[in-house]
Amino acid sequence: MGLQLPSFEIFLPFSDTSKYCLLALAIALFLIAMIVLAFKIHQYYKYKSSSIVKERKKLMNATSVAKKTEGNILVKSLSPGFLETARKEQDSKIQLMQKEMEKLEGHLTPSPPSTESLDDVCSDSDRPREPRGKLKFSINFNKKTMTLLLSVIEATDLPSYSRDPFVRIRVFSKIDEPQSNVQSVIQECETRVVKNSRNPVFDEDFTLSLQNYQLSNTSLKLEVKDFDKYSRHTLIGETRVALNDLKASETLELCEDLQEKTKDIIGEVLISLKCLPTAQKIEVGILKFKTSSQNVIQERDVYARIDVFSNQHRQKHQKSSLRAKSKVTVFNETFLFSLPDPGKTHCLVLISLYETVANGRKLIGQTSLGNQKTASGHNHWDMMMQTLRQPVADWHPLYI
Repeated sequence: MGLQLPSFEIFLPFSDTSKYCLLALAIALFLIAMIVLAFKIHQYYKYKSSSIVKERKKLMNATSVAKKTEGNILVKSLSPGFLETARKEQDSKIQLMQKEMEKLEGHLTPSPPSTESLDDVCSDSDRPREPRGKLKFSINFNKKTMTLLLSVIEATDLPSYSRDPFVRIRVFSKIDEPQSNVQSVIQECETRVVKNSRNPVFDEDFTLSLQNYQLSNTSLKLEVKDFDKYSRHTLIGETRVALNDLKASETLELCEDLQEKTKDIIGEVLISLKCLPTAQKIEVGILKFKTSSQNVIQERDVYARIDVFSNQHRQKHQKSSLRAKSKVTVFNETFLFSLPDPGKTHCLVLISLYETVANGRKLIGQTSLGNQKTASGHNHWDMMMQTLRQPVADWHPLYI
């Protein structure tokens, strides 16, 4: 009988599915370990950078303290005379700033309005009271052609603040009505600008037509101005010649002292005011504009600009829409401005009329009114305060 050997069964240790599962688990654990390692490295560098920043701040603080100490030592080492001089210079600067503020306060009062533009509020009246210089010119009237030949020769001894002077020429004709000061501008022209000269030589001729105008009601106004590229020309001085005594065919050469600016009334504007105390606002209405000009250019448009100053604070200006220019231009537009306490707040309303020209705009004239006693429109303001919430309209002269 032979020997029988025991039988053994062969078992596979893992199936293919188990192998793949174990492989996936190993990869996942490896990724988790890498993420943990990266996080730890990030924390390490973050801590290191914060430590460096702290050290830099300490170093900067120490440096600033050292500089302050050096500054104090330097101040202490300066002589008392030098310190006194520095204090005097600082005091003089402060006084100069105070004077400028006082001048601005004076300009914001509604005594005769400026006629150049709102940006020219501080133009000529804040200049020092020094001689304004002289203007030399000649005029010749031709009675046959009713033309005036004007030759602007030169200006001499202009003030020190004059840089680039030129001459603006206007011919005015007064309305032939008794007790009327309204005039119209019948001619307007300018000389060239002479750069960097207090004694500019112009030598320019102008032919001014005076047809259909009475010589007795006509006057010539020459303004010497300092040119500004932003059209904020500064008035240096002016001179005026009445043409009523001018003889025909006779050349008259004049050398006149330049005087302070004078105002000319060239029309009227109808303004309405209404006080709204509950809303703490004031309503300004531009109703009509009436001009005496006999040479109205129909192709031009006009618009009004309203600026309000309350307690010397300039509010944002507002503009009317464009209207076709005529003898009587109708606007009928109203504008609201803030006015916290109409009874106590110092208020100035400046109305400017402009006409459109090829190169931009041209000032027609300005008028102002307010609640200060020096204002030309003081009575109008009083009427508004007596009839709250009701519009009150009144005519105001337009100056140029």
